[in-house]
Amino acid sequence: MPKQVDHEQRRGQIAEALLRLTAREGLEAVSLRHVATEAGVSMGAVQHYFKTKDEMLLFALRHQDDLREQRITASLAAAVSPTPRDILRACLVEIIPTDERSTSEWLVGVAYFIRALASPSMASVYTEGMPKLFEFFADQIRQAQASGEVSAEREADREAEILWALADAQGTSILLGQRTSAEAVALLDYHLARLFQA
Repeated sequence: MPKQVDHEQRRGQIAEALLRLTAREGLEAVSLRHVATEAGVSMGAVQHYFKTKDEMLLFALRHQDDLREQRITASLAAAVSPTPRDILRACLVEIIPTDERSTSEWLVGVAYFIRALASPSMASVYTEGMPKLFEFFADQIRQAQASGEVSAEREADREAEILWALADAQGTSILLGQRTSAEAVALLDYHLARLFQA
């Protein structure tokens, strides 16, 4: 009997190999051949799933986002009735490089950002996703305003953008050794405490 291949699992395996290569060596190291070697599959297998490098890059980025979303969902599922503050904190802490995995993801994000400056298809992934994320954050803040946890005077859309900017800015300082990940998370908690004061 021929071996059954789980195609989604194989695509994920290839995507994760690409992400590891990108975190270690940048997108310059990513070719179909290098990804095949990193994934432990043939070049033909990579070409079977991805016709071009850009197609593979876009899939890998979405795969990383899906994994992050699954981790956030799992962490919140462990809490009893997570509040908007719990949800925002879980999302924001995932952005900050706090361990080897999140540091690799942050480095991948930098590499993809540089590529997006010259690639309209890559840039569209960022421009399409960010408004949805900001709206999700703003909705959490509005729910907190409705329950009296956040002052009604706060502008939810502005506060959502500030939260993203605060978390997103921490990576550079952490990787350059200017602050620890614990200090970055403490700064985030400090700001959330100020925001969630009715």
